[in-house]
Amino acid sequence: MNLDKVISGFFIILAMTINFGFFYGDIDSLETHSKYELFAAIIINLIATTLKLGDKTQMGSVLLATSLVADIQLIAAAIIWGVAAYAYTIDREIASIIISLSGGALLANITSVALYVGETIKSKR
Repeated sequence: MNLDKVISGFFIILAMTINFGFFYGDIDSLETHSKYELFAAIIINLIATTLKLGDKTQMGSVLLATSLVADIQLIAAAIIWGVAAYAYTIDREIASIIISLSGGALLANITSVALYVGETIKSKR
C-alpha cells in the first residue's frame, strides 16, 4: 500500500464530499448552506491541489487542472458571498450565483474523482 496515494485519494474524495455537502440544498436560499462548510471546502480543495503538484504524468496534469478549476470557483463563490454580505444585500440572484459556482466546483471534483479511480483501476492491471 502506498501511503502517498492513500492520503491523496483521501483528500480528493473529501474535497468532493464536503463540496457536495455545501451544494446540497435550496439553490436560491443561503439558509440551507453554511459559510463554514464553504470555507472547509476551499481549504480541503487547496490541500488536494497541493498534493497533486508533484505528479509529472499527463493524468497528473489533468487532475491538477480539475483541482484548480474547483479552487477558483469556490474562492469566487466565497468572494461574492463576502462582498454581497458587506457591500450589498444577499438576494435570490446572489444566492443562486454562489450555489451555482459551488456546483461547478462539485462537477470538477466529480471529474477528478472519476479520473483518479480510473487511473487506480488502470494501474492495478
